[in-house]
Amino acid sequence: MKKIEAIIKPFKLNEVKEALNELGIHGMTVTEVKGFGRQKGHTEIYRGSEYTIDFLPKIKIETVLPDAQVEAAVSAIINTAKTGKIGDGKVFISTVDDARRIRTGEQGDSAV
Repeated sequence: MKKIEAIIKPFKLNEVKEALNELGIHGMTVTEVKGFGRQKGHTEIYRGSEYTIDFLPKIKIETVLPDAQVEAAVSAIINTAKTGKIGDGKVFISTVDDARRIRTGEQGDSAV
């Protein structure tokens, strides 16, 4: 099993969710986060004063999948979240040793 964490622009969430749903991936956790990478924020002027906004709003999508679904899911995320501009985001893939469903006690892939 693998855990996919994707940081994307907020307006791309619905497109990414629909692309994952088409692959049969329905379970995910979505969090509103703030951060920056190479984009490094931007400056704004408010009441005549200039200030820097370092942390930009992003969306973090997390899902755990069987190994067989990972490549398709990552491709779907990248293809739908991409705008071609700086700040499109990142996808992180890590190994998950085990998963347990609390309600039934299922373990491994069947718990996901």
